[in-house]
Amino acid sequence: MKKQIALGMTVLALALAASASAALEPGVYDPGATGCPTATFSAGVLHLAKNCPTPTLAAAGADITGFTGQTFTTASFTLASAAQCQGGSPRFDVVTSVKTFFLGCNNVIPVTNGNGTVTYTFDAASLVAGGNQVPFPTGTITSVDILLDVQGSADVSNITFNGVLQVPAVTGGGTPTTKASCKKGGWKTFTNPSFKNQGQCVAYVNHHSSHGKSGDAKKQSSTKSTTQKTHGKK
Repeated sequence: MKKQIALGMTVLALALAASASAALEPGVYDPGATGCPTATFSAGVLHLAKNCPTPTLAAAGADITGFTGQTFTTASFTLASAAQCQGGSPRFDVVTSVKTFFLGCNNVIPVTNGNGTVTYTFDAASLVAGGNQVPFPTGTITSVDILLDVQGSADVSNITFNGVLQVPAVTGGGTPTTKASCKKGGWKTFTNPSFKNQGQCVAYVNHHSSHGKSGDAKKQSSTKSTTQKTHGKK
């Protein structure tokens, strides 16, 4: 299953390549169009869910971009509770020039935080302390993702890779200014205002575009001019 999902997430990575400017790119692998996996990011949390049996070839996750050519040093993430660690999922898939390395939540000893959340850290020391269940990633990185491929859900926060906190980039300063910024999931990143779908985002841009404002100004100017001429005739 891991090999199948890893291959699928590689396909997902290619599909998201056009919008890979953000560090974290939520997405799903669902070749059977089951609709069961979902992946969204809000309020600093990556919400992953697979609402179908584990054997189903589907996964929810996110590509982590910007590390091609580097070597692995450390990674970590926090779950809302220890119960969300189901076997080896969620996990990091680190693809390098050597092979694909799987770093699952069950491969290290977690740290329970004061608020009940649980943090999983993957580095040379933690993998040894966890019993060397999986090898430390070697080689140069070609791609990285974090995913959930078992039935259930996980709320993943504080995702770090090689010491860098991973979050999607917010485009347009929180407000969309072009229709292109609404596409490829960009509508999900806006907060001023927020949108329920891409169509709402595009409609907002159309309504607030400089062209629309210019048109309104011209219309007002024309009306004012006509009124002045009419009063002048009187």
